[in-house]
Amino acid sequence: MLLGMEPELVTAPELESTLAELLRLEPIFHWPPSEMTQPHLEAMTAADFWEVGASGRRYSRAFCLKVLEERRSKLESAVWKIRDAWCRRLAGDVYLLTYTLLQGEVRLTRRSTIWEKAASGWRIVFHQGTVVERS
Repeated sequence: MLLGMEPELVTAPELESTLAELLRLEPIFHWPPSEMTQPHLEAMTAADFWEVGASGRRYSRAFCLKVLEERRSKLESAVWKIRDAWCRRLAGDVYLLTYTLLQGEVRLTRRSTIWEKAASGWRIVFHQGTVVERS
């Protein structure tokens, strides 16, 4: 690895509680718990939400909510581990959350999510996943 290539991402102390709160919510958008309803998922996504998947494809809010509904009814079999989590305030009540996600033992992705704190609670504005090439 090239010296200095990786950024040193350290969450500011005043954002540690926000980081912890967002990390508790983030898995909802990978594999929502069976008791979470579709209206709850809709309330937690901005009306203009969209995502760039690890494939590089763009996905609409409607498509993502449909996929989450399908996942919600299935048991999660893989162990997902989050590491290198970092949070930064972008503006007002808008935050960037980034992390590395290990899915099982084979798939490693870098994730970034923009979250907004609304009167009704947290909602996701944008999400992106990028596959990490292993050498």
